[in-house]
Amino acid sequence: MKKFTWLVPTIYILFLMLPIYWLLNMSFKTTNEILGVFTLWPQEFTFENYIAIFTDSTWYNGYINSVTYVVINTVISVSAALPAAYAFSRYRFLGDKHLFFWLLTNRMAPPAVFALPFFQLYSAANLFDTPLAVALAHGLFNIPLAVWILEGFMSGVPKELDETAYVDGYSFPRFFVKIFMPTIAAGIGVTAFFCFMFSWVELLLAKTLTSVAAKPIAAIMTRTASTSGYELGLLAAAGALTIIPGAIVIYFVRNHIAKGFALGRV
Repeated sequence: MKKFTWLVPTIYILFLMLPIYWLLNMSFKTTNEILGVFTLWPQEFTFENYIAIFTDSTWYNGYINSVTYVVINTVISVSAALPAAYAFSRYRFLGDKHLFFWLLTNRMAPPAVFALPFFQLYSAANLFDTPLAVALAHGLFNIPLAVWILEGFMSGVPKELDETAYVDGYSFPRFFVKIFMPTIAAGIGVTAFFCFMFSWVELLLAKTLTSVAAKPIAAIMTRTASTSGYELGLLAAAGALTIIPGAIVIYFVRNHIAKGFALGRV
């Protein structure tokens, strides 16, 4: 039986990879072939769908917009969460638990609740249809999540580390950047990953707070229709390309993610 212990995880991995394979398979087909014939691989292999994406400014601008606001949001969320998480992990003050719970309740609320207030606020502040508007809106959900994850990692670091650094003459900013942040590098990697992925896949706020100039790729994909119906091959190619940023992020933080699942609050 031990010889077949690899069989179950292999089947499971193949099952998980099947939708990705099918998406790639469709991306190299024409829409007529997708609708007309059921095949495990393209009968008429074509790159037309990918060529259409890279030659159409609407598509690649959508990718640039998405990557822009996702990166901005990840940087803002992690930067804001680091000092907040440190305060929750190291100090006790009046209402700290209630404040921590209030932060988490923001993460629990559906994005639709905040769509209209954000729309009116950013329209009045001339931020509507900009990547910054989407990045700030996503921060409402990502910062509480980041604080929660980082606080778990920071609480696992002994307070003696802080005291030793102060005795050695480190100022707080120098200690925090040079010593403390490298100690919780796994937690920062996990936090950045989750912030990136939430912002990358979120559609409602990204679609509500943009119009033309900052329209994300996900919103563009919902409008890919012609007189004959949806262009399935083009949608499949766009979907395949949207997997790449997430895969790149996972590759660079894969070791931190493993440690995060083992040590942190994930």
